[in-house]
Amino acid sequence: MTKNDPYEALRYTEFKFFLLMRFAMVFAWSMQFVIIEWEVYKLTKDPLSLGIIGLMEIIPAVGMALFAGHIVDQKEKKSLLVKCILGFSVVSFGLFLITVPSITKDLSLQTILYVVYALVFFGGLVRAFIGPTVFSLVSLIVPKKAYANASTWSSSIWQMAAMFGPAVAGFSISLFGVHWSMCLVFAFSLFALLFLTKIEKKPILNPKIGEPIFQSLSEGVKFVFKNKTILGSISLDMIAVLFGGAMALLPIFAQDILKVGSEGFGILRAAPAVGSVITMILSAYISLNKKAGIKLLAAIFLFGVCIIIFGLSTYFWVSVLAMFFSGVFDGVSVVIRNTILQLHTPDNMRGRVSSVNSIFVGSSNELGAFESGLTAKIMGTVPAVVFGGTMTLITVAFTGFISPSFRNLDLAKDVEALKSEE
Repeated sequence: MTKNDPYEALRYTEFKFFLLMRFAMVFAWSMQFVIIEWEVYKLTKDPLSLGIIGLMEIIPAVGMALFAGHIVDQKEKKSLLVKCILGFSVVSFGLFLITVPSITKDLSLQTILYVVYALVFFGGLVRAFIGPTVFSLVSLIVPKKAYANASTWSSSIWQMAAMFGPAVAGFSISLFGVHWSMCLVFAFSLFALLFLTKIEKKPILNPKIGEPIFQSLSEGVKFVFKNKTILGSISLDMIAVLFGGAMALLPIFAQDILKVGSEGFGILRAAPAVGSVITMILSAYISLNKKAGIKLLAAIFLFGVCIIIFGLSTYFWVSVLAMFFSGVFDGVSVVIRNTILQLHTPDNMRGRVSSVNSIFVGSSNELGAFESGLTAKIMGTVPAVVFGGTMTLITVAFTGFISPSFRNLDLAKDVEALKSEE
């Protein structure tokens, strides 16, 4: 058996710049979303308004996902990613302007909300392209033997940025206000562009350039639905995140239930990412590939337990610990799922497969935000969170019962096969 090298992917210079670019981009995006959540709830005091934020992003993200995957497989990845980051910069600069006091003082609340929702909608369009582009670019920067390790480091950086972004947002809102916090978001989007310039353009590996779009989309969807390993992993995670996500309701917990202000909100928002980062860094040294199926099921089940504890807690630090451990178990899920995608996806279909994945998993965060906002409106905030966690437990138990092949999934042999090819 080949000895595990935890720094294998980091030995490639372009991959290091890729990680810096990804950190800056995810940091900016997660910080921006937290600032929007805080400001919108502060203006409206309506949990449904938080759900609408998620809905405004999911509609274009899902609606354009398959088309975006087709474009990504047909185009050069670095140039496409430059355009994506520029698009995000336009959104962040627009949100910066709409939070200028001299501009908003003469605008009605409804007008401000419509502008924010419109910018979030445009951001959803950009997001539809960013996910598959980033996923495809990784495989062009490192060789196949380093895919699993690269996936772990890429996921770790993503979660680290998702940890610092909300935390910085919470403290930045308190220290500088919403307006200048949005200025920081815009600055980090420019840093992402700077790091991306250090990566060379990559070849297009798709042999079917110019393929009719509907034929291309059909092939991508058919591939995912025929590959039971990919389909099972992303379906399970989608349902768990859809029902088990409490992140959209954190402003309510911070302001009205736990009463901890913007600083406490930042801590709560960052706690899951702290847990995920710790898990992912450890996974670079301790492989999760052996008995991956049972580990994935157990991790998502325990994630649901943490969500229930968080919903019932009235003590701030108990809530923080529940969020932290939800991140620990979510980190296990992310590492295993991303490894499955990297190992089981052909190079010429990475954009389309990643787009299908974004429909199942990536957008479930925003759809989950809408579901959380809606159920909180109907049954109350605490019952909504407990209901979501319970549905997660039921989903995992049902999946494990009906799919013994998924319980027995083992990725260790796949990783060894790739290494032996080099």
